[in-house]
Amino acid sequence: MTPETRRQALRRMKIISGQVQALEKQIEDDRYCMDVLDLSLSIQKALRSLDGLVIEGHLRTHVIEMMTGGEEERAISELLRLYRVQGPAEATPIAKGSAQHG
Repeated sequence: MTPETRRQALRRMKIISGQVQALEKQIEDDRYCMDVLDLSLSIQKALRSLDGLVIEGHLRTHVIEMMTGGEEERAISELLRLYRVQGPAEATPIAKGSAQHG
């Protein structure tokens, strides 16, 4: 990870940490479900953004080094592992009969 990527990642983590603390407080305070969900989804989006930052840094540094240093199979293996964990984007179906309000 480059120093700049590390700086950006740590800044984002501080923001996410504050959001998680706020989410915990919302749940403790029995806040309205939609407020809890709004914050939870914002945290998830922030984590995906952090993932993107780290992935981009990895591609621009380590993957290039592996590809030019004769470690093509290692680079491919790592990227496939990431793809398998993340998987292709899918829409999450809503179960029939689920509550329509918070």
